[in-house]
Amino acid sequence: MNVTITVNGKAHTHDIEPRTSLVQYLRETLDLTGTHIGCDTSGCGACTVTLNGEAIKSCTMLAVQADGSEVTTIEGMAQNGEMHPIQAAFKEKHGLQCGFCTPGMVMVAADILKNYPKPSEDDIRHGLKGNFCRCTGYHNIVKSIQLAAETINE
Repeated sequence: MNVTITVNGKAHTHDIEPRTSLVQYLRETLDLTGTHIGCDTSGCGACTVTLNGEAIKSCTMLAVQADGSEVTTIEGMAQNGEMHPIQAAFKEKHGLQCGFCTPGMVMVAADILKNYPKPSEDDIRHGLKGNFCRCTGYHNIVKSIQLAAETINE
């Protein structure tokens, strides 16, 4: 099937197998490997991207379902060589250890901050419920998102 998906601001048209997941399309067709595959069942959140401005898990969505949509991946967060404030906050507050979950965490953090510009700790923890980190215990991830909220809302 022919699909056209705008990814990180650039339109891409490809003939793909109808069974290709969005995460496979991003990683294998577009070579955007920042979006990780963790579980293939939407349980871990490592594959989180935004689709038309909403955080989704790209492992359980078919690329054909995204035809005509706008997708932002972790690669699209930085602008003009500058880290996005969420990325900078994760770096400053040590919101990562191994880094495997980090792209998905950053993408869901963007969604949390879109919906809650001044989130409480409970708002953040609730927003993270579908994204798993097996290294950090979430403490520094929450602090990172709090710092990002402060930075963005200055």
